[in-house]
Amino acid sequence: MDVDQVTEVIKRHKPNFSPIVSDLKREDLIYLDFSEQSPYLQNIDLKDTIAFDQLIFQEVLKEKTGIGGYFENRIIYRRSAHFSGEEARSLHLGVDIWIKAGTPLYTPLEGKIHSLQDNQGFGNYGPTIIVEHQLKGATFYVLYGHLDRESLQDRRAGDWLAAGQLLGRVGNFPENGDWPPHLHWQVMTDMLGQSGDFPGVAKPSNREFYLQYCIDPHYLLVLD
Repeated sequence: MDVDQVTEVIKRHKPNFSPIVSDLKREDLIYLDFSEQSPYLQNIDLKDTIAFDQLIFQEVLKEKTGIGGYFENRIIYRRSAHFSGEEARSLHLGVDIWIKAGTPLYTPLEGKIHSLQDNQGFGNYGPTIIVEHQLKGATFYVLYGHLDRESLQDRRAGDWLAAGQLLGRVGNFPENGDWPPHLHWQVMTDMLGQSGDFPGVAKPSNREFYLQYCIDPHYLLVLD
């Protein structure tokens, strides 16, 4: 199935999905803009993770939960050489949920662990789990990035997961790739030969290529 067909299957069956974060309410969400036009990133050193964390959780979110970023062209990746190159990677392919470290994360539907890995390095994913799902003939993969290291313990590729089962927890810096705590949540129709990792940020020139494989994760998000 192509990306549009898989998306339609997911949308049809969303009423049967479990929430990935318990008690997450729509009214508690704040959309975070990390594009060039962002109103709150103009006067901060993004390489300073502590300052970045304080901005997000003390000044912007307070007691709310941040969300957003699907195919957003962002400036925050200038903080890390991990995204540099002749054409820097700045196009975000998933959705970020900015929430406190230690927050439990659950599977929206049954599946099996495709692969897992600690993608270390400043700006990288840190601990990562990728889950493979089969739903009414559609195959897709959900990447959970920036977890804590305990999330990888006693986990193996091929492990079966029930819907609503605890998958892991949101990690803190520096073990989560040295980011303010958040979940990078990404849905792909094809792993393109990758294991334990998949690009979460792409070159803007590759936008059309990745739109063929990366589904908007909001279609799996269940809110109270």
